[in-house]
Amino acid sequence: MSYQNMAAALTPQDIQEIKVALQTVQKKLPFLITLSTQERRKLVKMGDKSLAFVNNSVTAAQSNREILPATFDVEELVRDYQLATTLTELLISMQQITEQVDDTLLAVGSEAMTGSLTVYDYVKTASKKTPGLKIVAEQLGERFKAIKGRPTKAASGS
Repeated sequence: MSYQNMAAALTPQDIQEIKVALQTVQKKLPFLITLSTQERRKLVKMGDKSLAFVNNSVTAAQSNREILPATFDVEELVRDYQLATTLTELLISMQQITEQVDDTLLAVGSEAMTGSLTVYDYVKTASKKTPGLKIVAEQLGERFKAIKGRPTKAASGS
């Protein structure tokens, strides 16, 4: 959906309520873990295409317990599968919100930068005739000094 101009604001109360809601989500998921890159690489992955396979294996395990070793915990497999499908559903909802927040941040950040560049242009122009603005123009110009000093892709051989 296209937008014209961001004209939104969050009150301190809104922000606090959102943070509390996010904390509630975290508290409801106390079993969440963080894996290292190496740990992630080692794990067998269950993607969308594997979901039917896992579902069918759960059904097969429940219907044919006698062929499985006594140490195989069918109920644990069922719990893992159910949690995986539930977390997948939650992840999709969270990803949609994250994408919207990211897109909104990109748009409003662009608006803020565009407005700030306009202000900078006016300050630079006015600093030539208005006492006290030269220091403001120099302050604002600091943002661009690092960019000018950086080698270009062609110059750096990249």
